[in-house]
Amino acid sequence: MQDLLQAGQAWLADQLRAHVAKEVTYRRGADEITVRATIGRTLLKLDDGYGGVRMVWTDRDYLIRAADLVLGGNPIQPQRGDQILEALGTQSHIYEVLAPGDEPPWRWADPHRQMLRIHTKYVATEA
Repeated sequence: MQDLLQAGQAWLADQLRAHVAKEVTYRRGADEITVRATIGRTLLKLDDGYGGVRMVWTDRDYLIRAADLVLGGNPIQPQRGDQILEALGTQSHIYEVLAPGDEPPWRWADPHRQMLRIHTKYVATEA
């Protein structure tokens, strides 16, 4: 049985997917799937190598329901090197799953592990 916060988080994830998200293509090698993703960014605190901290923005984050990220019939977790294609007019912008420094390329976006926050870097544009 879900607690009240978990039910609220599930409702919010459904609302984001239905009203704020757009369709993108998630690609790993030759496998790909169309999913709905909410677009954002994250400010990361990274070690500067001298005992300090430097702040770096991700190029783009994609919030995707974990249940939607399925390739070959199996649920997956994002991996460095996967790609997300976002259509803008007649072109597709390609973002690679990646985070600067030793940061993980994705995080759970909520405490109940319903939404993935996937960090990416812009790599190319396709016609």
